[in-house]
Amino acid sequence: MRIGSGYDVHKLIPSEGKPLILGGVKINHEYKLLGHSDADVLVHAIVDALLGAMAVGDIGSHFPDNDPANAAISSMVFLEHCKKLLVGNNYSISNIDSTIIAQAPKLRPYIDQMRANIAEVLSLNISQVSVKATTTEGLGFTGRGEGIAAEAVVLLRHCE
Repeated sequence: MRIGSGYDVHKLIPSEGKPLILGGVKINHEYKLLGHSDADVLVHAIVDALLGAMAVGDIGSHFPDNDPANAAISSMVFLEHCKKLLVGNNYSISNIDSTIIAQAPKLRPYIDQMRANIAEVLSLNISQVSVKATTTEGLGFTGRGEGIAAEAVVLLRHCE
């Protein structure tokens, strides 16, 4: 068994008609996340947790933010990359537990689809993917609506 943890944060900026993306779900909101890719903090945290559990680097070493090929790319591509690494290194995912930290928008209506998207890409049962959301009661950068953060923990099994 191997454990990995991941954390990511991105700044919120005016949406300019582009969606906020979390867990591969497009959310209509007055703000979107700023990033080189689609800035999906939830998926980025999960990817870092998976890469960390396998001890194969981090998201930046696999998908550098100065590589034009990664500009505006869907973070689900990062998850697909992790799936290939898992298979190639004989690991399977026991479970993923993640938390999105955001003052707004309310995320409960989107969480089941986020779980389904992540489970589908990683060929998991939805019961193996937990996504939770919380606020910071107005405290800190997330509480002031300046950004959104996410944390993730994964448990891997080595398949022999």
